[in-house]
Amino acid sequence: MMDPGTSTSAPAAAAPAPAAPSAADSPASPAVSRWAFAVSQRYQHLLDRSVPHAQRRWVATLAVACVYLVRVYFVEGFYIVTYALGIYMLNLLIGFVSPQVDPELQELAGGGGGSGSLPTRGSDEFRPFERRLPEFKCWLQITWAFVIAFVVTFFSVFDVPVFWPVLLFYWVMLFTLTMRRQIMLMVKYKYVPFTFGKRRYGKRASSTDSASLPRD
Repeated sequence: MMDPGTSTSAPAAAAPAPAAPSAADSPASPAVSRWAFAVSQRYQHLLDRSVPHAQRRWVATLAVACVYLVRVYFVEGFYIVTYALGIYMLNLLIGFVSPQVDPELQELAGGGGGSGSLPTRGSDEFRPFERRLPEFKCWLQITWAFVIAFVVTFFSVFDVPVFWPVLLFYWVMLFTLTMRRQIMLMVKYKYVPFTFGKRRYGKRASSTDSASLPRD
């Protein structure tokens, strides 16, 4: 005889707990995504429009750099941030004055006339100097570096007490050794990291052609 206190039916399964709404399902998420996309498009549009205005871009970057230097001068600190900024600028400078294809690696590989290789003979076709780091990317990274360094100066955690003349001496030595090696490569492989334009022979050719034309 069954105990009246016991039930013959099996216990009902516990209902699953409702899933918590994720951040992607929140109504504000599509609005934030659209806003971020619009901002990125506007930013890219401004960058595209600034490409041909190299002089104005560098003047603006110089102004940002002056603002940062004035900030560091008045707070009398953040020398380690300035030192890190200087090391980063040196790396960008090396990429700016270096050819796209390393001539030493190209020489070890047995030459090869790739599109980024340097002309080694007078009969080679003229090609403008192709940098490892293009001018526009170099400008953009330098500008953002100064902006980020300026923002960092508002956080005292980055103000590490150091003796700044030692950092300056280290940076000058590193700059001297690095640029000395770079200049030796320029002399060895006979290239200049600046393009002043292709030689034009239009006037000479036109005068020669006009002289060779039969006269009536």
